[in-house]
Amino acid sequence: MAGSPIPGAPTSGAPIPGASIRSLVVWVPDWPVVALTRDGEDPPDPAAPIAVFAKGAVVACSAAARDEGVRPGQRRRDAQARCPQLIVADADAVRDHRVFAPLIARLEELAPGVQLREPGLCVLRARGPARYYGGEAAAATALAGALADDGLDVRAGVADGPFAAEQAARIGTRAGDPLRIVSPGETPAFLAPLSVAVLDDPSVDLFARLGLHTLGQVAALPPERMSERFGPRGLRLHALASGGDAAPVTPRTPPAELHREMSFEPPLELAEQVAFGMRVAAEEFIAGLGAADLVCTALRVVVTGERGEQSSRVWLHPGAFDASGVVDRVRWQLAERAVRSAVERVRIEPEQLDDASHHVRALFGSGPEERVHHALSRVQAMLGHREVLTPVVGGGRWLAERQVLVPWGDRPVAARDPAQPWPGSLPDPLPATVFATALPVAVVDADGDMVAVDDRGEPTAAPQALIVDGRPRRVDGWAGPWPVIERGWDPSRARRAHRFQVVDAQQTAWLLVCEEGVWHAEGRYD
Repeated sequence: MAGSPIPGAPTSGAPIPGASIRSLVVWVPDWPVVALTRDGEDPPDPAAPIAVFAKGAVVACSAAARDEGVRPGQRRRDAQARCPQLIVADADAVRDHRVFAPLIARLEELAPGVQLREPGLCVLRARGPARYYGGEAAAATALAGALADDGLDVRAGVADGPFAAEQAARIGTRAGDPLRIVSPGETPAFLAPLSVAVLDDPSVDLFARLGLHTLGQVAALPPERMSERFGPRGLRLHALASGGDAAPVTPRTPPAELHREMSFEPPLELAEQVAFGMRVAAEEFIAGLGAADLVCTALRVVVTGERGEQSSRVWLHPGAFDASGVVDRVRWQLAERAVRSAVERVRIEPEQLDDASHHVRALFGSGPEERVHHALSRVQAMLGHREVLTPVVGGGRWLAERQVLVPWGDRPVAARDPAQPWPGSLPDPLPATVFATALPVAVVDADGDMVAVDDRGEPTAAPQALIVDGRPRRVDGWAGPWPVIERGWDPSRARRAHRFQVVDAQQTAWLLVCEEGVWHAEGRYD
């Protein structure tokens, strides 16, 4: 009968299985650099040459750095050789996601069903926004313009399938022309001249050795050949190259609102007033995490002053924060003069979350530890953040560098990794007493002259006496010297010294350092 649907055929308006769906991509170029310039208390100037590195290679760079010859994929040494004034930063996925979160939320207010591919890159089906805004061009302009209001360089691309739409945004746009629309059915022709490198797959190197340099050459191969050589992945790459990307657009599930923010009107001058006002917000913050079976192990506190200045800091915890711990961190941050004017707003948000089941109290053996933690936390709350310290081992060649004091309750994070080799460092066993401030001593020979180390690294005479606090001690045994040479390439920071081990007449062993003819005790073997 005329007009009756054919059994098994798709109904009108439904996508054909396996066919590419018109997709719209919104892209912010070099987002890691953008996130870096929008985060922290003193972010770098966006107009400066900046490069973000991961595993020693450039992953994103600013326009100024690109003008100097810096390109993604370059090694750090090559990038700095081309641009000596380059500002170098390490990649931080947490920072990229955190700074991009408000922007993706803004997109979701204008068009639902947004999928986050990576920070700075979103994709959604083009059909719904196109019908609402009156066309694909109008929809892309509206979505990109919503982000461009913040002064961002935003690009948009529309094509058959998410892959082609992404390439349209990345390759088919430029600063003066931020929109590229590939008409339906023209996606294979648009992709054909592009390099196989855009596939971002390990097989790209093999493609080049086989003489396949463009997507058009890959698409010209029979799918069976790709399947024989690469398996299911080969069929996927062939579909991408030929414009047959049938990957669905999977909208993200917006994360729960776990942060809390408290505004003060009028702004408050005293830290205690702010801390008291944050008690309810802190309790709601912890309760919200508990409802989701989560705990916060790293907390970000953002304080905004009435003059617009902002202080943002991440506080770590060896266990999990409770409400009083959150309030204490707010108070301590304010005590460190976070802002110079009255406090207008405080925002608390989780920087790192963990499953609550990993922090359940043990049935046995946790009593004394809990009491110690409670007592020291109370003392710290009364005296201040840095008044109760615990030692951890850090990295370095000198013993004083390896003693790192961490405020109680903070997760130990050493500035220097103790797992590094540190050539020239002292092997075990280490002295039991380490002098935080160098203890001046003198080492003299039989004639009473000061012992030194010559240019060949040999002592000028055998040590006979060690003078500590003005009292001489006979030297019964000694060993050394062992040279420690640091940063010989930098005259302003270079250091050259020699270590000795000395045993005096009281059978006390000392670790001594002779540097430029001056002696001091680094430690004592008690």
